[in-house]
Amino acid sequence: MLWVMLLMPVVLLILGVPIFVILAATSAVVLFFGDIPGAIVHQNMFGGISIFSLLAVPFFIFAGELMGRGGMSARLIAWALSILGGLRGSLPLTTVGTSTVFGAISGSSAATVAAVGRLLYPSLRDKRYTEKFASGVVTSSGAIAIVIPPSIAMILYGVAAEEDIARLFIAGILPGLFMALLMGIYIYLYARAKGIRESEGFRWRAVLTTTRDGIWALGSPFIILGGIYSGWFSPTESGGVACVYAILVTRYIYKDIDWAGIWEVTISSAYLTAQVLIIVAAASIYSWLLTVSGVPQAVAAFITDIAAEPWLVLLAINILLLIVGSVLDPNSAILVLTPLLVPVIKILGIDPIHFGIIMTVNLAIGMFTPPFGLNIFVAQAVLKAPLKSIYPGLVPFIIINIIALMFVTYVPVMSLFLTR
Repeated sequence: MLWVMLLMPVVLLILGVPIFVILAATSAVVLFFGDIPGAIVHQNMFGGISIFSLLAVPFFIFAGELMGRGGMSARLIAWALSILGGLRGSLPLTTVGTSTVFGAISGSSAATVAAVGRLLYPSLRDKRYTEKFASGVVTSSGAIAIVIPPSIAMILYGVAAEEDIARLFIAGILPGLFMALLMGIYIYLYARAKGIRESEGFRWRAVLTTTRDGIWALGSPFIILGGIYSGWFSPTESGGVACVYAILVTRYIYKDIDWAGIWEVTISSAYLTAQVLIIVAAASIYSWLLTVSGVPQAVAAFITDIAAEPWLVLLAINILLLIVGSVLDPNSAILVLTPLLVPVIKILGIDPIHFGIIMTVNLAIGMFTPPFGLNIFVAQAVLKAPLKSIYPGLVPFIIINIIALMFVTYVPVMSLFLTR
């Protein structure tokens, strides 16, 4: 049964079977031949989706969808451009900056690529940036959204690893900003080398105007993270706060959306939530079977036997996660791999909160790693750019983010400093 549980999902994945079907089918085979009572199935599946912390998932999906439908992305772009306007490469720098802030509002990488790319990609092309570079900036910067809190990927990791979601949120702040910083440095050097200067300079009047116009959009991450950090509300409760805030801002302050639009967002959010929770349900029974079969312990023993040094184990795990992240979406990868990998890192004395950030950063990079990274196909659809241009444009950003990953992996204080 051990090899069935490990190899059957790989074979089905290669065949293109949906991940929830893979997990359910593998579990069904093990249950059938393992003579395990059928009651175990519904107990674990319904128990897996009845966890209070998972209520945050539909809340943040709804809030992100609602803010994305309104004009918040345009206001955030204007604000970021007013601040970065005096620098070389101000437009691609604005792309990274806006993606970071929008990620702190929506928590969705795909939504960030779509919202920011739709508005900024045409301007990047107009300002002499090549199709490769412009598509690379948009596609890669969107991945920061799952590292910067609030992050659905972190919520799922917290549930799967039984770790504090609030600490995970706080731990993701510095690594996410560090990824944005390294990308910004590369963009500045690129624009300087190409002699590109697309703005008229920094103006305080523009900063004040755009800040006043975008203050309500900028307030969302501060309210959510400030409330969690101060102890006013839990991560799950912060999702409810985000929903109420999103409705008030988009409907009554900015007036970007009517009640019919809010109802459409509710329906689409329910659909996206169902996609996540059906994977959670299937992963719950699969994870239980892994545990009772002793698979995590066997994997931990195998890895520690061949690489006793923690840095070697982390290097091997990083390679695995980068490969998996380019094939699976982050939510599925976390639910499948967390039960296998967390026992390994605990044996080595690695903080599970730190490891959660390592896993999230890896999977964020995987989202724009060719040939199957999710963000690549979102960018192709939104930007109307061919894959032959997107792929090479991503190479420097993959290298930059792998450098950031090495810092996150081997400098734990970057993740843990704010959590202490």
